Amino acid sequence: MIYKNFNLNIVVRIMFIVLMLLLIFITIYQFNLYITPILMGIILIFQILNLIKYVQKTNHYLAIFLESIRYADFTRSFKLEGLGTAYDEMKEAFNDVIMDFQKIRNEKEEHYHYLQNVIQHIGISLIAFQKDGTVEMVNNSAKKLFQISKIKHIKELENFSSELVEKMINMKSGERVLVQVIDNDMIMQLAIYATEFKIRRQNIILVSIQNIQSELEEQEMEAWQKLIRVLTHEIMNSITPISSLTSTINELLKDIDTTDNKPQEIDDETVVDIRNSLKTINKRSIGLIHFVKSYRSLTKIPKPKFNIIPVKEIFNNVYLLMEKELKLRDIECEIVISPISLELTADEELIEQVLINLVKNAIFALSEIENAKIIMKAFLDKRGRIVLQIIDNGTGILEEVIDKIFVPFFTTRTDGSGIGLSLSKQILRMHGGSITAQSKPNKETIFTLKF
Repeated sequence: MIYKNFNLNIVVRIMFIVLMLLLIFITIYQFNLYITPILMGIILIFQILNLIKYVQKTNHYLAIFLESIRYADFTRSFKLEGLGTAYDEMKEAFNDVIMDFQKIRNEKEEHYHYLQNVIQHIGISLIAFQKDGTVEMVNNSAKKLFQISKIKHIKELENFSSELVEKMINMKSGERVLVQVIDNDMIMQLAIYATEFKIRRQNIILVSIQNIQSELEEQEMEAWQKLIRVLTHEIMNSITPISSLTSTINELLKDIDTTDNKPQEIDDETVVDIRNSLKTINKRSIGLIHFVKSYRSLTKIPKPKFNIIPVKEIFNNVYLLMEKELKLRDIECEIVISPISLELTADEELIEQVLINLVKNAIFALSEIENAKIIMKAFLDKRGRIVLQIIDNGTGILEEVIDKIFVPFFTTRTDGSGIGLSLSKQILRMHGGSITAQSKPNKETIFTLKF
């Protein structure tokens, strides 16, 4: 509507100018008048100047409007009173647009201040910087961690930890690292996560830093307590009978007088008791030595020798090793690999050791199950990680003990050592992976290896 009125106004003015020109020509050539054409010429010039001024005024207000948008100056308002309906409508349109932009800017500012408050009050340290190290943003938590009030360049943190600065500068997007920092005799374990994004044609690296020392200490203490409980239990099981039997032997021999260095007779019953006691002591001592050797095996896992191996080859090797026992116990074994060409970068011997241990555990769980079945499954998860699974329909694992099965020496089997699953967990960690267990007793048990 604005443009229609503007165009109409221009057309009317131009027609009036054209009409004046015709009148000038008529008065000169038909009526031979000269004063009237001069007066009409003055009116014509005035109309032309008025038209120019009209167009320039429109351009002027349009330029002001566009400048307001360009520089985000939404404090201006347009007052075009008494200039016709076209300008009135233009004024209303300009003011409406300005108000809309002002509303959008206010909303953005409120959103910005909201995010700023969240960033500044969050408990995790955040620092954003450009590729050249120029710091764009640092929150209060980071200032408190680094004991600074302001920072312009990331290298200003080298006094705090040069290793931390080096890690942050060289980190790739999505990477996680741990850095140990000693500050005023206080040890901090900093977990660092980096992500990269682009803003104003600049690559910005956003790094989150969290001190997890207390969590690590708590987990370490819990691990030590579990280990001490297991060690105490195993050692006491061996030491208590040894102590009791040595006391019994001492009682049997205390009545024998050896002061005169003469041979003494011992009745057959005493000899039998002493021999049985010594056998038991020997047996428990051997058991204790075996326990210590098992414990040492947890600390002497060879360093993985990584190679690219087809998963099919690994599964086939495990199946061939266990085939005789599976057939003997009438257990069906199914191998499912998707895609069939799936390959794994790992130490073949160590991973086979883990899988053999899991299959053996599954066979034990299937000892009294009809239609016993084991599935060896491999696939890619939603994140593109390789997943290996050992699935059985055996007796399963009780809910109250499933979180303890990876603790060293914990076992629910009378003939178990309790180191197999713990050893498997360490092997997976050395491969940068994880092992977890899910179980529905008497229905399904799944051990999952993720790489």
